[in-house]
Amino acid sequence: MLTLMIYPSAFGLFSASPFCVKAAYMLEHAGQRWQRSDMLDPRKMPHQKLPVLRTPERLVPDSDLIRDWLEAQGANFDTGLSDIQKAQARTLIRMAEEHIYFQVVQDRWANDEVWPILRKTFFSVIPALIRTPASNSIRKKVVQGLGFQGVGRFSPAERQDRLERDLEAISAYLWQSPYLLGDRPTSADMSVGPMLAAMRATPVETPLTQRIKQDRLLNDYVDRMEQAIPLP
Repeated sequence: MLTLMIYPSAFGLFSASPFCVKAAYMLEHAGQRWQRSDMLDPRKMPHQKLPVLRTPERLVPDSDLIRDWLEAQGANFDTGLSDIQKAQARTLIRMAEEHIYFQVVQDRWANDEVWPILRKTFFSVIPALIRTPASNSIRKKVVQGLGFQGVGRFSPAERQDRLERDLEAISAYLWQSPYLLGDRPTSADMSVGPMLAAMRATPVETPLTQRIKQDRLLNDYVDRMEQAIPLP
């Protein structure tokens, strides 16, 4: 049986990480037999990140590489899509994972109201004596990374404006069909859906959580994705 190593459930989500949810969606869609294995410290994993899929032959890191492995076993996440639609799916995935994701990270890790909840949720395994300095050090590195990436350099209004354009693009697709590229979930939905769900689930009311919750089109889409591919 395959084992998917992921971050634990949090904030009402299957996993705190939308990339881990994406990998689980792909495994379910592919009809694979698999089990989850939760962990909080991925430093011994390839790439030092999660998700990682344990197969009989090797460890497969990264959700994109997990997709490649599943497709090599015969999975097809974009059945029925034209070449143009497959290109659109790729573009939507990159928008979600290379821009929207960092908006979610900023909303969680750089927010002083959210941080105490994150520390309690993700760092409880660290001995109490060093928990605060160790977690603060990790937080500092994450926030610095947001600066290097670019999202952290913008004002809140500038970040909101950039995100709004992404959400408008997603909404334009959803006005046409229940999922981004048709009547059933494809690879694009397995990435975009978990990303919007993560944005909605941040455990403090922020402009980003409210933006999803108050938008019926996007809110219903997140719920529909969770119902379309139920996770164990």
